[in-house]
Amino acid sequence: MDDIYRVNVAKTELREAYATGDVERLISVFDPDGFTDMSADEPSKYGSAAIEALRERASELFKDYSVKMSIIIIDIVVSGDFAQDYGWHEFTLTPKGGGTPIRKRERYFEMWTKTPSGDWKISFLITNSDVKEKFGLTESHWFLSETRTSLAN
Repeated sequence: MDDIYRVNVAKTELREAYATGDVERLISVFDPDGFTDMSADEPSKYGSAAIEALRERASELFKDYSVKMSIIIIDIVVSGDFAQDYGWHEFTLTPKGGGTPIRKRERYFEMWTKTPSGDWKISFLITNSDVKEKFGLTESHWFLSETRTSLAN
């Protein structure tokens, strides 16, 4: 199996962890020895402290929301036992207690490290909020999968 495909499989596991609200499944995608977390609107965390901070954030998120994550990959570049992956993550957070869903879109950069068993784990994560592009009176579209779904109904 080629390494780009294996990173894609791991990205699918990340998406499914959010969809199922499974904290430990989410944590399993990250380097078990810890990683560097530079997520938007969060203090930077390193090593095992990053794993624990992610566990706490995910537990709170999954307690209050059902999460749909869409991943838009620009590129995955493999160099030996490291890979770089960057693009956008789109989140639709549906409150479990009812209410209007929240939509969030962020740019991301991930550094992946290949384990001795051949699995890929996130070892470095940077995110920031994405901003819609505006051209005169038009602006870029986000959440295209939901737009297509609503047009089909």
